[in-house]
Amino acid sequence: MSRDNLKKARQKAGMTQKQVAEYLGTSERYYRFIESGTRNGTFEVWDKLEDLFGVHQRILREFSSD
Repeated sequence: MSRDNLKKARQKAGMTQKQVAEYLGTSERYYRFIESGTRNGTFEVWDKLEDLFGVHQRILREFSSD
């Protein structure tokens, strides 16, 4: 399972995982875990992602089956 909506939003914004991690003030590894669905992330992280991408976090958090 992965979070395709989050990945698509990042790609649409033309950002790398490293750039998003820097925006969040976290490590690239931690962000990769969030995007892959391995980690959940904090409410603060999801609020920042929602603001960054302009997509409701409920949509960003959705899992898709691989």
